[in-house]
Amino acid sequence: MVAVHSTMLPLGTEAPDFALTDALTGRTVKLADFAGQPALLVAFICNHCPFVIHIREPLAALIKEYQARGLAAVAICSNDANQYPEDSPSQMAALARQLDFTFPYLYDSQQTVARDYHAACTPDFYVFDAARHLVYRGRFDDSRPGRSIPVTGADLRIALDAALAGREVSDTSQKASVGCNIKWTRGSEPPWFPA
Repeated sequence: MVAVHSTMLPLGTEAPDFALTDALTGRTVKLADFAGQPALLVAFICNHCPFVIHIREPLAALIKEYQARGLAAVAICSNDANQYPEDSPSQMAALARQLDFTFPYLYDSQQTVARDYHAACTPDFYVFDAARHLVYRGRFDDSRPGRSIPVTGADLRIALDAALAGREVSDTSQKASVGCNIKWTRGSEPPWFPA
């Protein structure tokens, strides 16, 4: 298991647009669909990565909890499903049903959205404020597979609490996420892909 760190997109970056298919419902979900909500979480995840498996149930619960406070959220899988069939839309839909996702689980088949967000690993988290400027990017918490540290979502919770309250999120406490690299289509790896 090779660990890759997130690229830490500059704070203040405007949320890159997207229009992707929800694996469960088949409908197209766009960034504009969340206009008017006080904060937006964009999470790059997948089905097979051990780092995601380690947090996916607590993540689903955290999102549901914060949706009740006005959070908009999407999860995006950008992995090449030809190389990793576990990350295909049909398997994504099965996982969304199994874990009762209350948010769209979108498939980025062309990997353009992952490129636009400079996503590097799964999981990789981005929080945008009401104006859709980036206020947080980084990890869920300091727990990892094989460690005896509880999964709490502490880092993400701090960011979401601030964003939903319209407060500034401290940039000094933001730490890169760690996970499996995005599984890029062979020959199309972006510059930040680890050598």
